[in-house]
Formats: sequence, C-alpha cells, structure tokens
Amino acid sequence: MKGEMSIGSRLFDICNVLLMLVLIALMMYPLVYVFSASISSNAAVSSGQVVLWPKSITWAAYEKLFKNPNLWISYWNTIRYTVVQTVLTLLATSAMAYPLAKHWLPGRRLILLMAGFTMLFNGGLIPTFLVVNQLGMINTMWAIVIPTLINTWYLFIMRTFFAALPEEVEEAAIIDGCSSFQVLTRIVLPLSLPVMVTIGLFTAVNQWNSFFDALIYLNDRQLYPLQIMLRSIIIADASLEGAQSEFDTTVLVTQKYALTIIAILPILFVYPFLQKYFVQGTMIGGVKG
Repeated sequence: MKGEMSIGSRLFDICNVLLMLVLIALMMYPLVYVFSASISSNAAVSSGQVVLWPKSITWAAYEKLFKNPNLWISYWNTIRYTVVQTVLTLLATSAMAYPLAKHWLPGRRLILLMAGFTMLFNGGLIPTFLVVNQLGMINTMWAIVIPTLINTWYLFIMRTFFAALPEEVEEAAIIDGCSSFQVLTRIVLPLSLPVMVTIGLFTAVNQWNSFFDALIYLNDRQLYPLQIMLRSIIIADASLEGAQSEFDTTVLVTQKYALTIIAILPILFVYPFLQKYFVQGTMIGGVKG
C-alpha cells in the first residue's frame, strides 16, 4: 500500500508540476512576444515573422518613443493620478471602514446596506458626467480621482479586517488617553498593513491601466495619461499602417509593443515586492464577517 500510495503521490506531483509549467508558459508567452516584437524590425513584425524570438533586432521603436515629449508628459500624468488616487482611496476607505466595523455606530446596518446597494446599481455614465461637470472638475485631475475614490468591495474587505482585530488592543489605547482618530492612525492602521498594501496595489493597478475616465472627462492633451497615448497609437496602427497619430510622429507597428512594455514596467517591478501581502490581506479580510 505504501508503495502504491507513494507512486500515486509522485504521479500527482508530476501532473501538478506539468500543469503549472503549462500555465506559466501560457501566461509568459504574451509578455515575451510583446517584448520580442518591440525590439524587432517593423517589416519583420508586419510580415508575421516574429512568433517568439525577435527578428532583425533594433531599438528604433524605443528611440522614436523616447524622443516624443508626449510620452514623458503622459507618463508623469499617469504617475500622479495613480499616486493621488491610491493615497486618497486608502485614507477615505479606512476612515469609512473603521467606524463601520464598530457595533456602536448608529445606523451602521443602514449604511452598510446603502453601500452594498451601489455594488448592484449605480447612477450610470450620463448622470455621473453631469455631476462631475456641475462640480467643475472637467479637464482636471479630480475628475479622474474623485468619482472612483471609494470602491465598495475594498470597503467591505477593509471593514471585515478591522472587525477581526483584537478589541483589547484598542481598549488599552483608549485607556492610555488615545482618541478614536489616534486609535485608528497609531494602532489600527499599522496592524492592518497587509490589507492596506493589498487594496493600495489593486487601486494603483486599476488606475494605472485606466483610460476610459480620461477619455470622457479630459479634453486637454497635456492631461492625458499614458494609456490614452497607447490607445491612440494602437488605433492609428489598426486603421492605417504608417498613419499619423494624434500624438504626433508616424506610427510604427513596433511602437505599440514598445509602449506596452514601457507602460507595464513599473507594475512588474513593484508587484514582486508586495505580492507577499496579497494572500494575507485578502484572506483575513474575507474570512470573518
């Protein structure tokens, strides 16, 4: 029996390893292909010669992009939108989630019900645009940040995480003379690093990849994020090879691949350092209700 179980266990492990290797290959192939296409010649990519490895290696696409001032403007816009959105989202979400985690809050169930209602129904695109317009936020950074400041799902995760923290720690801080705000900033938030980092990274990735809000609320090209520039180049390439995009310069086929690599590099560098918080943050915030 031991021999049979050992063989079965080994076969199971081998199948798992093979399955993981196949999944890794499937997930890595698009990234490798995009990078290979970005450093290949325009003719090789257009003719379909690039399948996995680069052909006729050249850095022309990157050189063309780096010489375009709109790239750096768009990059800076994306960075500041992402940083401001992430910081304000964490502040606003934690400030709302902490009292909702306490049973002494009057109307707590009603507030939670109203917040949960927004996960199923919302005002829609046109009413949201009218509100943003009436508030005078059109063509400003706040039109990108404020409408999506609090995500209800993240709010529930953070509230559940706060509710699972030991009450004795907070009671000890109150006895020492801390106010509710001091308890939140000095006790609760430092203990909630996993969920804060997890929600912060999810928010940052969503904002970094977002282009639809900018497309609706921004008219000034000096305010466009990087994803709008990527969209412009992809549309110009799809509509007519060698056409001129709204961001200037003749579009090379390889430019869209090069810009894709440039756009995802910051997330690729940040993710490995924060990945360890994911499981702990999401699981602890989602197990207890």
